Amino acid sequence: MDAGNPGQAKAHTMKVRCCVVGGGPAGMMLGYLLGRAGIDVVVLEKHADFFRDFRGDTVHPSTLQVMDELGLIDGFLKLPHQQLQKLEGMFGGTSVRIADLSRLHIKYPFIALMPQWDFLNFLRDSGKRFPSLQVLMSTEATDLIRRGDTITGVRAKTPDGTIDIEADLTIACDGRHSTVRACAGFEVEEIGAPMDVLWFRVGRRPDETENLFARVEPGKMLVTFDRGDYWQCAYVIAKGQYDAVKARGLPALLDDVVRIAPILKSGIAKVKSFDDVKLLTVAINRLTRWTRPGLLCIGDAAHAMSPVGGVGVNLAVQDAVATANILAAKLVQGCPSEDELDAVRRRRELPVRVTQRMQVVAQNNIITVALKSGDQPLKVPLAMRLVTALPWLQGLLARLVGVGVRPEHVHSPARS
Repeated sequence: MDAGNPGQAKAHTMKVRCCVVGGGPAGMMLGYLLGRAGIDVVVLEKHADFFRDFRGDTVHPSTLQVMDELGLIDGFLKLPHQQLQKLEGMFGGTSVRIADLSRLHIKYPFIALMPQWDFLNFLRDSGKRFPSLQVLMSTEATDLIRRGDTITGVRAKTPDGTIDIEADLTIACDGRHSTVRACAGFEVEEIGAPMDVLWFRVGRRPDETENLFARVEPGKMLVTFDRGDYWQCAYVIAKGQYDAVKARGLPALLDDVVRIAPILKSGIAKVKSFDDVKLLTVAINRLTRWTRPGLLCIGDAAHAMSPVGGVGVNLAVQDAVATANILAAKLVQGCPSEDELDAVRRRRELPVRVTQRMQVVAQNNIITVALKSGDQPLKVPLAMRLVTALPWLQGLLARLVGVGVRPEHVHSPARS
């Protein structure tokens, strides 16, 4: 949309230094950091709240360290959560250990399992003390405002009508189906994933406990998280097979689930219909270019991750920290140049590429093998046997998953 187009209806206008589109982990963390730095910033969230059927809820040590550096960790860890240190599973009836975070010499050697909406609400509430930060709920970006080749803001839909948000810098944090990314015409490099995921909850009795994280059988894979009063389940299916699963019927699906994980039998009745089963379409992709003049993409808008390793939330937070570190001081003077914006990609592209490569290796060597049809017994892959046998390898994988490649630390300014 060109600024001043006479064909457009008159919209209410607001002006800010930075407009962040999307109230997920990247957007809310970036909004908090820029508000903390005294930058006039608005975060747009298209929904009325943060509750979603599927949102990643594994908060890794890298994110816990960021919360600590911001002075938020004590309040954050008072929120209801569970702590996970050892990632263990069954592969064709054989016990395996994938990672052991207790071997890490870091301040928070565990994964916090916390509903993402609690995380996002906490960031929003914590950011209310910054007068330069606004979070607009029920505000959906629908188009970009342009002045020539430069992005100068977004047009958004609100319950009260349309609003034009003029911004020196627009940052897209609106996820793998990014409206901003599409409007800007960015080229997406698709890497591919062989699976989709069915996401559902199963009831849990107080006396039920099991440390298994993943279960793999011929043609089937199930991941479970102990969430206190329920089990969060991810049933992995071959890409594009959701209609076939539905055609078999819900009883057949639940029978498979209980056969793989007998501990779920007592609570499986909580899944009453396919309305209780949410389909997550898995994708791995990344942009070849993250910027346009006046525009930057980060988080899933720049690189969609597979759920393998549960790293998506944490890479998004790392992107936000790097963005604030690099751009906050420059934003005081106006919009950074495109080369200065591209410094974020140059900083974050290596961690993204390495993590996505790890996910592809796991897909090709574990998930694809597991999802092959047939009744042949599964053999534990050599790499997995080595990790199970060598504790130092469990620590290495724990570091790659929990801390990541090139972890970010908060260096952006804090305005008193």
